[in-house]
Amino acid sequence: MASVVEKFPRPSVSWFTEARLGMFIHWGLYALAARHEWVKNREELSDDHYQRYFENFNPDLYDPRDWARRASAAGMKYVVITCKHHEGFCLWDSAHTDYKATNTPWGRDPIEPFVTAFREAGLRVGFYYSLLDWHHPDYTVDARHPQRNDTKAREANTERDFRVYAKYMRDQVTELLTRFHPDIIWYDFSFPGEDGKGRDDWESEKLYALTREICPDILIDNRLDLPGAADFVTPEQFQSSEQPCDDDGNPVVWEACQTFSGSWGYHRDEDNWKSVDQLLRMLIDGVSKNGNLLLNVGPTARGTFDSRACARLAGIGEWMKLNGRSIYGCGAAPSEWPVPQDCRYTYNAETKRLYAHLFAWPFKHLHLPGMKGRVRYAQFLHDASEVQPVEQQPKSHTGAAVGENAHVLVLPTRKPEIEIPVVELVLQ
Repeated sequence: MASVVEKFPRPSVSWFTEARLGMFIHWGLYALAARHEWVKNREELSDDHYQRYFENFNPDLYDPRDWARRASAAGMKYVVITCKHHEGFCLWDSAHTDYKATNTPWGRDPIEPFVTAFREAGLRVGFYYSLLDWHHPDYTVDARHPQRNDTKAREANTERDFRVYAKYMRDQVTELLTRFHPDIIWYDFSFPGEDGKGRDDWESEKLYALTREICPDILIDNRLDLPGAADFVTPEQFQSSEQPCDDDGNPVVWEACQTFSGSWGYHRDEDNWKSVDQLLRMLIDGVSKNGNLLLNVGPTARGTFDSRACARLAGIGEWMKLNGRSIYGCGAAPSEWPVPQDCRYTYNAETKRLYAHLFAWPFKHLHLPGMKGRVRYAQFLHDASEVQPVEQQPKSHTGAAVGENAHVLVLPTRKPEIEIPVVELVLQ
């Protein structure tokens, strides 16, 4: 008998692999605590204690058009926002709970204007929906729950019916999908095993079928603990050394999700923020392995992007404005083309252009192994200035030619005034 996954045709991922760069947004009550989005779990806070954030949620400076403008200026092509994170708080006006933004002092639904603003800016819209819910009365206490060490809370599990919670999830997902028809649904996350939760708990087959029935073209991530269900996989907070593969060794569509710092939600006192150079290297490295980068912003409780996030988005945007051609629609170069030292290749198979991203600036020459006779023209991408080939192959101290099968370019002594220079190679 066919599995539930096999009953539905797979959607196209072409727009997703063309886009390559997206924005993740983690926003919820934890923005008021401003010390990590898992603050309720980490500090084992009770519902009564956490209620203070609900009673003071008032993002009076919220302007989704400003968010969309900054995302677009940074070169991002899609966005994923946390409609509900593990705390259980809902950003949209759900009919199935009172624990939502419209019941806070602010009294508004931020999701509807958010969707409008980002779509008007030309970005595709995705929703993150937490499978975990530390507020729902029928969500059982487990190893990841804030009350995991509370004996009375553990004993109360016998009074909870997780099937009620599973239906609650489907009802809420139905609301989101029928009202907004997002391009991506980011379910997060499964942790099967002892004192955990997996596909049987979430009733993942029902949730998957519901999602496909309402939005046949939606892309679904890999965190339902349902084999074969994922349209893309989501390595988190690390740089993959190679393109991820499925259990049979076949390369898969993938998206690295990364933070500017160490937290997803707004963290006022965190000071280990990545530089623009580091973030660009992560993007380029991922694209060179056929991957996307979903880069996270945690807005403040006033509803703004803080200055550290804005500075990095602007820096990425400056580079992308001039070098985006080496990212959009690009992927890994053919494996028979060895990558030069301290470089990353990306390749656009449609235009037959190869891009060499120079992570370290070499002296005088750029050696492109195995490319002799393949390059018709070379230029810096940021200003379209020609990069000329050598007239005569460089010699070693013994007089032997260096890299006889290489195409060798002559570089200026000084690195151009750009974060990471890119040489665009027009191939024969």
